[in-house]
Amino acid sequence: MNYIGSKHKLSSFLKKSITSVVGNDLSNLVFCDLFAGTGIVGRNFKPIVKQVIANDVEFYSYVLNRNYIGNSKIIEIDEKLVFLNNLKGKEGFIFQNYCENGLQNRLYFSAENGQKIDAIRQQIEQWKITKGISDDEYFFLLASLIESADKVANTASVYGAYLKKLKKSALNKMVLQSANIDVSKNVHNVYNEDSNLLIKKIKGDILYLDPPYNARQYGSNYHLLNTIAKYDLFEPQGKTGLRNYYRSAYCKKNEVKKSFEELIKNANFTYIFLSYNNEGLMAENEVRTIMEKYGKYSLKTTNYQRFKADKTENRNHKATATVEYLHILEKLV
Repeated sequence: MNYIGSKHKLSSFLKKSITSVVGNDLSNLVFCDLFAGTGIVGRNFKPIVKQVIANDVEFYSYVLNRNYIGNSKIIEIDEKLVFLNNLKGKEGFIFQNYCENGLQNRLYFSAENGQKIDAIRQQIEQWKITKGISDDEYFFLLASLIESADKVANTASVYGAYLKKLKKSALNKMVLQSANIDVSKNVHNVYNEDSNLLIKKIKGDILYLDPPYNARQYGSNYHLLNTIAKYDLFEPQGKTGLRNYYRSAYCKKNEVKKSFEELIKNANFTYIFLSYNNEGLMAENEVRTIMEKYGKYSLKTTNYQRFKADKTENRNHKATATVEYLHILEKLV
């Protein structure tokens, strides 16, 4: 998925930086990715640590991490995948509210793909209700659906708006493709909670933080993925069909520093790594001031290509790259 703040391209930088501080042998350590997003960082550490704790307050993210982090054994349900792909489309909630020729004619998906999403999503839920699939299989199938639907979405990467006409990739017929499974002998934990509340209930060795950097709320930018994941009934609001969504304090200039310091203060972890950049709501010196209160602080930086979901001339920031900060704290217990 093309995702705001994705650390896919920074994976090698993060792993190299973290191991340079903690050491190369992480096999007995607990690694926590507290703002996990699509789970790419936790997935990279899953094979080399004792346990990964992954968390995100957004439900679509929880679904992805519940599969990629929580599932550790190969899931063999090829027959069900074939069955789902052969289902006849249904004019359900997604079609009626978010598709071409639906009641609102919101062009997030073509009519055919919207009906296919509805049919598959309803069948997955029915299997769950009748215990035709296990919990592991349920989240595997939901993750597969979210990623497959995202590939044919008629958006410029995020769901804050849809395009006026169906683009080429949105005209492709959606095929439910199997999500991956990262095999592991260990047990890993996945949560769907507010990070500042969860931090009081967990502990470990390495805490990786990748909170929102700016005022863009993930709940609005990816609201339709939450709707596919939850498949609940509500009254979509406005032109884009928004649902009620979680508003993070990390996206609010007047709240972010207080929330961040509270998180650091309550963290029961030896090493804390914070990904941030030079255009975030908190300045470099503000982050440093807070973290220095709680132990030994250091900083690593790298240049990073900006996430780009629109045309350069339409953006507030014209630079094509940002400076990515990795703030490091060895916390004093």
